[in-house]
Amino acid sequence: MIAGAFSRSRRLLRILHIAGRYRLQEFIDTEKLPVLPRMLLRLSPWRAGRGPDLDRGERLRQALEELGPVFIKFGQLLSTRRDLLPPDVADELAKLQDKVPPFDETEAAAIVETALGQPVSTLFARFEQLPMASASVAQVHGATLHGGEDVVVKVLRPDIKPVIRQDLALLYTLAQLVQRYLPDGKRLRPVEVVADYELTIFDELDLRREAANASQLRRNFEGSKLVYVPQVYWDYTRSNVMVSERIKGIPVTDVETLHARGTDLKLLAERGVEIFFTQVFRDNFFHADMHPGNIFVDASDPVDPRYIAVDCAIVGSLSDADQYYLARNLLAVFRRDYREVAELHVECGWVPPSTRVQDFESAMRAVCEPVFERPISEISFGQLLIYLFSTARRFDMEVQPSLVLLQKTLLNIEGLGRQLYPELNLWDTAQPYLERWVQERYSPQSVFKRLQRHLPSWLEQLPQVPDAVLDNLQRSRGVPAVQAQQLHQSRELQAFRDRQQRLRRRQLVAALAVILAVLLALPDGIAQLVEAPWASWLLAGAALALLWPRSGDG
Repeated sequence: MIAGAFSRSRRLLRILHIAGRYRLQEFIDTEKLPVLPRMLLRLSPWRAGRGPDLDRGERLRQALEELGPVFIKFGQLLSTRRDLLPPDVADELAKLQDKVPPFDETEAAAIVETALGQPVSTLFARFEQLPMASASVAQVHGATLHGGEDVVVKVLRPDIKPVIRQDLALLYTLAQLVQRYLPDGKRLRPVEVVADYELTIFDELDLRREAANASQLRRNFEGSKLVYVPQVYWDYTRSNVMVSERIKGIPVTDVETLHARGTDLKLLAERGVEIFFTQVFRDNFFHADMHPGNIFVDASDPVDPRYIAVDCAIVGSLSDADQYYLARNLLAVFRRDYREVAELHVECGWVPPSTRVQDFESAMRAVCEPVFERPISEISFGQLLIYLFSTARRFDMEVQPSLVLLQKTLLNIEGLGRQLYPELNLWDTAQPYLERWVQERYSPQSVFKRLQRHLPSWLEQLPQVPDAVLDNLQRSRGVPAVQAQQLHQSRELQAFRDRQQRLRRRQLVAALAVILAVLLALPDGIAQLVEAPWASWLLAGAALALLWPRSGDG
């Protein structure tokens, strides 16, 4: 226990030393600090030496790099929160790369042998001792299976979990200080940012989770011309070791080589956009870490190029409601229908129901109109999404991690597309896709499929329908005492009861009608309905709803 406290104290002193050397105290309003910390900062010996003559973003980036893997990864995550950071700081943090010194290659082989229970020489026909790449939480070695398949072996850094837990505890402490003393610190919500990071980093520490993500993405794009995801070899995969197919491709940033191969860069850029919208709206399962280091290009057929995606540790998905409202919001932005944008934000609960729609509409117009005045090639779709979310935050919108991941992914995709083909018109690519998706989602065939999927659950609950109907209708015939006092006049009370009764009647009839329609549409639906032992309950419920006497009836 004492050793642990000493280790944490020593780590904290190193953090303070690096923070002082890079003058990171300039990010804090020292006048708001208590007297003792303010005096300690002013008398700090680290302030005596001259720090690096760099911009604030560069100083923050270099400090995080010097602090090590956990802080590097945190800086990468922080760079995606452009709704929270000044642009110059966010741009600089985006430069952080997953390039850290590798750990000893003999230790890597020992981890593989312990995890898989056999010597490396038995497991592989060939195992490269020197790592191909080294990242913040793992490193990768090349290998060949005895069947001749070329693979990559990803090995988690030894003893990384205790280091991460220790640094996370310190990050929480720093976040609390920032939230308390940084100007606008509460709005930045640094504690929540660290909490999101904690979930992300611990997900990455289980390589089986990454392998499962890769398998799902590979299945989603099986046979597709858009993207290829390497195969996972599950027999060689554990929580700290993952073996997958070794790919041969051109780094997406190597535009010179792609040009030399005669690659259709316009098609490649447009396919990147299509991949994003396919993952988000068709599959609702998207690769959320698509930075250039994770994307390669298969240019073996230059006129029909295909992406290759690796490192699937971070994926995102949206709820059905968020998916639908996001699509409609984007289409409304395309059409510059700011009223609909405002109404959708209120309708889906992204902003409080008390929000004045006309005020939100005006704010959206003020943000979007200057953007739309630029040439189409200069409009950033991802940046516009950031503006929308930032504006919504002024109306107390709670930023959801899934939307932040989506925003980050869109920025990455758009940046890659523009790098490959600067004239990329993301709008022309995206708008038809979204319109088609909304149309297909609510086509009769699609609605019927969703009804079929939910039918077993509805049938399971069907026997309880009569009791629920009676209970709800009985409750609707009365009001709480407080409301009764407020509605003391009999005419107002009767009108209230009538409205409640009509609402309950409509809801029940609609639900029963849907269930009946689905049943009758199934093969032998009428026979199933007649023979089913619960059919009498269903028909009785429908009759009860239709024949229940209305207010004023005799």
